[in-house]
Amino acid sequence: MSSHAKDGVIVVGGGVIGLTTAVVLAERGLRVRVWTRDPAERTTSAVAGALWWPYRIEPPEAARGWALRSLDVYEQLAERPKVTGVRLVEGVMGETDPDRTDAWAAGRLKGLRAATPEEYAGPVGLWARLPLVDMAAHLPYLRDRLTAAGGVVEERTVSALTEVDAPVVVNCTGLGARELVPDASVRPVRGQLVVVENPGIRTWVVSKDAAGEIAYVFPHSGRLVLGGTSEEDVWSRAPDPAAAEAIVRRCAALRPKIAGARVLEHRVGLRPVRDTVRLEREPLPDGRVLVHNYGHGGAGVTVAWGCAEEAVRLTASS
Repeated sequence: MSSHAKDGVIVVGGGVIGLTTAVVLAERGLRVRVWTRDPAERTTSAVAGALWWPYRIEPPEAARGWALRSLDVYEQLAERPKVTGVRLVEGVMGETDPDRTDAWAAGRLKGLRAATPEEYAGPVGLWARLPLVDMAAHLPYLRDRLTAAGGVVEERTVSALTEVDAPVVVNCTGLGARELVPDASVRPVRGQLVVVENPGIRTWVVSKDAAGEIAYVFPHSGRLVLGGTSEEDVWSRAPDPAAAEAIVRRCAALRPKIAGARVLEHRVGLRPVRDTVRLEREPLPDGRVLVHNYGHGGAGVTVAWGCAEEAVRLTASS
């Protein structure tokens, strides 16, 4: 690690990527501050369905490596679910043929098999036990872990990365990188969710119908997270009532118990999609270091720990 890095690091962005990166930095002995425009509870990460599985992220090969490293961590965190918000939960990945599942997953995940017709009515499904993360618990856990390691979270708005006065700056701003870098290749893919009371469903399911519409059901304590939408280049954060009705209808077709479940909340998040994740070191003219870690699409939670560790390596001197 360079002498500059030992003087302090500022991580810009307080979602799951920023907080996880800050935790890894702080636990390696660095003085870390997180600058975030919004508290964690109001970031895109707070809206995430948060099932571990690479979704809307490029390039696939790198994403799988980051995902597998993150899986190692989530399996450990699942030993304390009430503290970390991470549980290992069984469910069905619809339209996924176990016989054609890439070796990257089959070699690492135990117990993968074809879903039975009772478990999934579609043509083919993959039964798996995967980490499912309750972001309402996990984001505060990350913040507390950062604080315990000596890190600090500060709410402040950054209008340009060049104004961040630290020897090492790590850019974890997600969609905000579009303006801050600026990087016009980062764009939103809008996701809408409906949260309902859980009528007793314990397994998750992800499906896509013939029209390409996605549906997913993620069970948490006392509630279900239902999704979703995947709308390219749509910036609206206002819930669409018609979309919400369609989400509930698609999910009830998968799990009939959902029909009539009381709606608790509507959520909208904008996934920060990019042609490829930007995870690289950029030396600044004044000798400082800027490390970019953004553009994770719909897989921020899935790859958070793998990307954080790579970002930390990039803060070191070459």
